[in-house]
Amino acid sequence: MGRKSGQSRGRQQGRDRDERESEFVDKLVHINRVAKVVKGGRRFGFAALVVVGDQKGRVGFGHGKAREVPEAIRKAADAAKNNLIRVPLREGRTLHHDITGRHGAGRVVLRAAPPGTGIIAGGPIRAVFETLGVQDVVAKSLGSSNPYNMVRAAFEALKDQDSPRGVAARRGKKASEIVARRRDGIDAPEAAADA
Repeated sequence: MGRKSGQSRGRQQGRDRDERESEFVDKLVHINRVAKVVKGGRRFGFAALVVVGDQKGRVGFGHGKAREVPEAIRKAADAAKNNLIRVPLREGRTLHHDITGRHGAGRVVLRAAPPGTGIIAGGPIRAVFETLGVQDVVAKSLGSSNPYNMVRAAFEALKDQDSPRGVAARRGKKASEIVARRRDGIDAPEAAADA
């Protein structure tokens, strides 16, 4: 009796984990073949860079190394799921404001875009936005074309992304005040003087 209930519990936990993992979309950004020279010749291994996201504002990246490609991809996907970040999105389709991110020699500029623009971004950064769930954005890489540096620079930028609600909470104001000021084009010192 106990063994049977234990088996069903284990099966249930496995099903829950599968459902949780199925909510994530993963994209292979880059695969690199590396060789180690040993006494008998060369021994090949593979390094994979993978971006994982739920297409609702959570995204992460990871990299894994193994002797076989599928194992390297699996390791990278697991690493990505362990370091997810949440990014606030405007209307669930674009960024709240323009932002620049840097990592090493990699530098990327991410800009919010009007509806219907689509994802205008190159390779590695496009994968980040597709898994994040952004529909309208313009991105430009200005530095290194190394996919690792580009993805890390994009993540540095996305970590600094802030929503009006978050800014309002920090400043002890209402979100409507902050958005109204930005749209009216009133400078902050003048607005403070009026208050």
